[in-house]
Amino acid sequence: MALFLLYESASGYALFEAHGLDEIGQNTEAVRNSVSDLNRFGKVVKLRSFNPFTSALDALTQCNAISEGILTDELRTVLETNLPKPKEGKKAKFSLGVADPKIGSQVSELTKIPCQSNEFVLELIRGVRLHFDRFVSDLKTGDLEKAQLGLGHSYSRAKVKFNVNRVDNMVIQAIFLLDTLDKDINSFSMRVREWYSWHFPELVKIVNDNYLYAKLTKFIEDKSKLTEDKISDLTDIVGDEDKAKEIVEAAKASMGQDLSPVDLINVQQFAQRVMDLSEYRRKLYDYLVAKMSDIAPNLASLIGEVVGARLISHAGSLTNLAKCPSSTLQILGAEKALFRALKTKGNTPKYGLIFHSSFIGRASAKNKGRMARYLANKCSIASRIDCFSEREKGTTAFGEKLREQVEERLDFYDKGVAPRKNIDVMRSAMESADNKDTEIETEEVALEASSKKAKKKKQKGGDDIVVDKVTENTNADSSEDPKSEKKKKKKEKRKLDQEIEVDDQSVDDGANGVSNGTKKKKKKDKNLEVLEAASETKKKKMKSKSKDSE
Repeated sequence: MALFLLYESASGYALFEAHGLDEIGQNTEAVRNSVSDLNRFGKVVKLRSFNPFTSALDALTQCNAISEGILTDELRTVLETNLPKPKEGKKAKFSLGVADPKIGSQVSELTKIPCQSNEFVLELIRGVRLHFDRFVSDLKTGDLEKAQLGLGHSYSRAKVKFNVNRVDNMVIQAIFLLDTLDKDINSFSMRVREWYSWHFPELVKIVNDNYLYAKLTKFIEDKSKLTEDKISDLTDIVGDEDKAKEIVEAAKASMGQDLSPVDLINVQQFAQRVMDLSEYRRKLYDYLVAKMSDIAPNLASLIGEVVGARLISHAGSLTNLAKCPSSTLQILGAEKALFRALKTKGNTPKYGLIFHSSFIGRASAKNKGRMARYLANKCSIASRIDCFSEREKGTTAFGEKLREQVEERLDFYDKGVAPRKNIDVMRSAMESADNKDTEIETEEVALEASSKKAKKKKQKGGDDIVVDKVTENTNADSSEDPKSEKKKKKKEKRKLDQEIEVDDQSVDDGANGVSNGTKKKKKKDKNLEVLEAASETKKKKMKSKSKDSE
């Protein structure tokens, strides 16, 4: 039985025919030894046809289809034109060797060509890949490497392409940075407290907040200069007038030692750094909340932005979290305790990162495990909706309804109130999500209509401005030159003369029409000549009058 090999290179599809396989006896070790030697391998495998890709885009589409196990029209035509056609009702006397079993099954289903993929075929294809540039004589040196590099970059870029607004890696990095900032701010603020307590030790007992303490350190500077005049400024910082007065009184009777100006400057600079870090931490938290509303809105509305982000970062991505069963999600973050319990045959942990949710804290001690299991179930549903939903704009309807279910379950454990069924809750969530989508669509249509109206108004306003400018220019020109006014007066006089002439002609024509309505065209021509002569005499008279007036 003849064996053909399909090789998908970066430059095109190539079909090879293997000869002398009976002599080799399909021994993979013999083939592996002969692959490195082109003289021996060239006797066994020969090129049958090569069909290059038309463009880089065509190569990318073909590569994507093959990786997904899809038979394209181009590959089908290549196989049907170059392989021998089997007779109807009889088995084919050849087989096609392919590297991927997926594409092999697709080819055999659609074209009825028998395909095989085993170690022997893979070794032959490895030899083809090694000596491909020698088999295809039309390829120049370096062409194949360029094609492979370009196709590799474009294929990787196409695989990595995703929605920029739904990048869960940003959430993972933000929550890691948030945790490290919390640790750093705590350690730095403790350092500020210890450092400034040498100068003003009583301030530690009055102010407990780290950010406020750093702010007061920056404001007070030297305690000896703190007077009652600064009570109003201290109340603005602390927010309590009594506490501000207490700080001033403590500064007067302080037991701390005096610091040199250089030491005070260093303490103030370090306090300013702590304040900047805490401000950046606040901005980072706002950024995390915004990103979670884009990436996982339902999970964030169910369990909170920080706990949801920690679950995503611990799982590695939102997709990994969505693939996790609820039992795994329940103990995420408690792996050490789980394996220790399995090793010592003790009790396994009931919750991991999910413990930081407020629902677990509100549940009673005996119901904490049950509540954690139920909450993990709802979190897995919310993460799957966020990950696999095809809605362009994420909605929080499902997360809000799932949160209501968790609240109802808490009431059921505490008071015995029966919760709603899942199917009813999901139906109401679907209805609310559809209503929100329709509201968003109507808002977008209204915005488009208002923008079009605004554009039309602007265009009309621009036309009015142009007309005003033209009138202004004409007025300015008329006011500038007195000679132009005389010319205009002369033009107006000429227009009046022409109008008078037209009126005289109409009167004469009317009279002629009444008296001589049945006369011929020759008489009308004579009348017109007479009228023209009369008008010329009138013009001469008007000119003479204008000269006399000048």
